[in-house]
Amino acid sequence: MITARAAATFEPVGRSVATARAFVRDTLQGWGFSDIVDDAVVLTSELVTNAVVHAGTTADVRCLRHHTGVRIEVADRYPERELPLRDGIVGRGAGPDREGGRGLLLCAALAARWGVEYTPTHKQVWFHLELPERPAGTRLAGPVLPTGALPATDEPVRVAVVQVDRGGVISSWNEDARVLFGHRAEEVVGKPLADLAAWPQTPGTGIGFAEALALSRWEGSYGIRGAGGRVLPVYGSHLRVRDSSGEPSSVCLLVRDTERAVLQTPARGTTPGAVTGPAGTDTAAARTGDPWSSRRTADPFEVFIGTPTPDDLDGLLQRTVERARDMLDGDAAYLLLATDDETELEVRASTGLPSARQRFARVPVEAGTSRYGSARMPAVHDDLTVAPGAVPLLAGTGMRSVVTVPLKVEGRLTGSLGVAAEAPHRYGNEEALRLQFAADRIALAVESARLNELERLRRGSLSFLVEASDLLAGTLERDQTLALMAQMTVPTLASWCAIYTIADERSEPYLAFVLHEDEDRIDGLRALLERVDPPSAERSARQWTAPADAAHAAALRASLRSLGLGEAGRPATGPGTALATAAAVGGETVVLPLIARDRVIGLLALGKPTDERFRQEIVELGEDLSRRAALALDNARLYSERTAISQSLQRSLLPPELPHIPGVEVEVVYRAAGEGNEVGGDFYDLFPIREGCWGFAIGDVCGTGPEAAAVTGLARHALRLLAREGFGAPAVLERLNAAILDEGARSRFLTLLYGEMWPQPDGSTVLKAVCAGHPLPLLLRPDGTVQPAADPQPLLGVIEELELAEQTIELAPGDVLLCVTDGVTERREDSRMLGDDGLAEVLAQCTGLTAGAVASRVQRAVENFASDAPSDDMAILAMRIPQPD
Repeated sequence: MITARAAATFEPVGRSVATARAFVRDTLQGWGFSDIVDDAVVLTSELVTNAVVHAGTTADVRCLRHHTGVRIEVADRYPERELPLRDGIVGRGAGPDREGGRGLLLCAALAARWGVEYTPTHKQVWFHLELPERPAGTRLAGPVLPTGALPATDEPVRVAVVQVDRGGVISSWNEDARVLFGHRAEEVVGKPLADLAAWPQTPGTGIGFAEALALSRWEGSYGIRGAGGRVLPVYGSHLRVRDSSGEPSSVCLLVRDTERAVLQTPARGTTPGAVTGPAGTDTAAARTGDPWSSRRTADPFEVFIGTPTPDDLDGLLQRTVERARDMLDGDAAYLLLATDDETELEVRASTGLPSARQRFARVPVEAGTSRYGSARMPAVHDDLTVAPGAVPLLAGTGMRSVVTVPLKVEGRLTGSLGVAAEAPHRYGNEEALRLQFAADRIALAVESARLNELERLRRGSLSFLVEASDLLAGTLERDQTLALMAQMTVPTLASWCAIYTIADERSEPYLAFVLHEDEDRIDGLRALLERVDPPSAERSARQWTAPADAAHAAALRASLRSLGLGEAGRPATGPGTALATAAAVGGETVVLPLIARDRVIGLLALGKPTDERFRQEIVELGEDLSRRAALALDNARLYSERTAISQSLQRSLLPPELPHIPGVEVEVVYRAAGEGNEVGGDFYDLFPIREGCWGFAIGDVCGTGPEAAAVTGLARHALRLLAREGFGAPAVLERLNAAILDEGARSRFLTLLYGEMWPQPDGSTVLKAVCAGHPLPLLLRPDGTVQPAADPQPLLGVIEELELAEQTIELAPGDVLLCVTDGVTERREDSRMLGDDGLAEVLAQCTGLTAGAVASRVQRAVENFASDAPSDDMAILAMRIPQPD
């Protein structure tokens, strides 16, 4: 006799399967048939899939309630597509390599009765599930539990009773509802309950709050907004009733979500009136002989699903594999998550497996051509020894039988859950169905936690990359850039790293930097890497096994030598050191290319210790870092090359060494301002002209860079050439002036002090000099007086018809001639400037000092005049006539 009916029609689209499952689950729970909900949902899912996917028509689902069970019918509009009902029903249609054809096999395994009916317009598949027998008057019951195992409450339990009419408007609101939510009855009666409800919309089901109220019975969690605006999580039990006039309404019983045990229907399969042992354990298995009855009574996965999930993904996954193992009484379990492109699965949690099979090992989604080679479908392996290599993750673990099921969210593969046992033939279709149902229930929570973790990782990665970019941009020194790269990598991304540089396309990678999180391992790691061939300069990330292989081989040789079995005469590295190095580099090693300006300029090797692997997200972060680091390293290389060229050119514009002049002490101080030491600016020269005659020069070219360097080179070489041709100082500078003007737009004006000196037999020296726009030379007498030694004349590179006159300077023993550039006299701090007068005061205090001491004292005075570093080039030329002893 049919006591209740429920029907729905679903469109031929993929999401209809999930919606149909939700419809059947809610309907049967509303009727109080929670004992058979799981089997009904699994069978409905298979039959609706056949209708909407294979038949390609709408699916009509009808639930018929009987006193002893429920009949569910699924009809499609393609009667021409017959089902195989002869010769073993579905045995041939559901071969081991087929992805479909198992719906009727499940019906035969789970349903008490089933069948297929045809009409001219419809094909209908139905199944009947029987309710388990219960003692009279008992609907559900649980075993006697110790007091400590009972649900705990911190305060008196309050049950809010809210009644709503056909339209969802509140008609009754009890006192406990006021206490729980803060709303008085007169404030909410007459308002829609939906205005207060915070309803968790479940993707793929389409059921909303109004639909839940319309069901004959519903249980679940949602939220109620209190008077202060805060949402209180509640657990609700809704019952649809009708009054004497036939008007329907819903009675909602609500408690705090933490007190859900007050209203929550006990887990599936609880045997009413079960006899319990001394420890409170159900002995139904012993009474019935059913080995699965005790597992159904206390299904760990049911308990897990009914409790709040852990906040972190790792905790959720670890609890999941432990519950899955316990649920199927396995020896091991593992859970893998799919990569974003769904091509690989990464081990994220396991129990009962060796450490090498644990975190972040990767396997392909499609490992073969059969259905057992794809992680997208459930699979059962009765005996792995018959098919070695069928499950690579379990190779060498001693596991014989395994069942694996996919985790899917809205039809997309998100992971895989597997349970394994050491005994063969432990698992069959029933265990696969139970595990698949558990996987379906946890898949959404796992995916949500994974996305949250991914978002946190991406935010952390963004902060990491921003900080890395700032640090790398702060230096142009190659060695410091290498050190920064390594320090940012270890230990954030890897346990150790090695950086190889490549000079050009024909060069081999050169080991430039090594870092390990344990400083004591750095030397051993470097020695190991120097013994193995460097990785090839490829343009893509890849694994590199050479360090781990070499480390393990070295550890083996050291162990054999310690036992007296090794090669004689070889240095005996201690086995402890070799084993420690092998453990430090024995895990996964990834090589990332350093590509800058479309050229591989180096390689970044990241390594893990033994039995550890990299997460895909860490490898991707390493690739992002390598791109930034490569550009910074190439910039440092270009800067180093430019600096070397600049310094080489600067040195070529200065005399390699000072000549020895009889009877004259000479000292030069030259310091180029600026970090880059730009070519150009100040210069000096001191050279022999002919026997007994030497030329000296000190000058300052306007500006810096290549143009200034060109004028500097022109001036220095022109001075030497013209002086040795016999021209006097005025003629030399006049011809140099003409040469500078001939440069046209590239010309720069030049201040120059040039002169010639002749040491005399009496110990004095005669100088003839021209000061062309340059700071005047200062003459220091032994009595401390300081005076200019020349008169100012026009600078070079400005006037075409330039007439200059030379001046004669006589230096007696004890006299000092000081020549400087404007970097000395124009030294400033705020409004103060050293100037000619300040320089004269400094020089006046140098009486009796050697030429070297005079130059050093002037340099210190310039540097100490202001707190900041000098911003202009500085050249100091000091010449002193020594006094006779």
